[in-house]
Amino acid sequence: MPKPKRAQAEPPARPAPGTEVRCPAEDLVGLLGGRWKVPILWHLFGRDARRFGELRRSLAECTAKVLTQQLRQMERDGLVRRKVYAEVPPRVEYSLTKLGKSVQPVVEAMCAWEKCRTRK
Repeated sequence: MPKPKRAQAEPPARPAPGTEVRCPAEDLVGLLGGRWKVPILWHLFGRDARRFGELRRSLAECTAKVLTQQLRQMERDGLVRRKVYAEVPPRVEYSLTKLGKSVQPVVEAMCAWEKCRTRK
């Protein structure tokens, strides 16, 4: 007796031509858009916090100015938390928020996809 075929999930329906509908991933791309945001997140995954200097050394090709801009945008978007300590010299630490941690599976999927792509 042949096995019954499993029902496959239907892909999302495409809108009719001329109908304007936003892609559901558009907001995510907006949050993660920027040359250094995904690498910053990747360096924060699995850690309580990282100091600015640690991130700067981990992302050697990123200038301090750009790293600061990207971190501020990510803080504004609720992905990272910035904690300033009242010390001399000043100490600033960055950690992931709950929203930032929730992006980890997406970033890991992107990393896996890239590994597969570069093996070809």
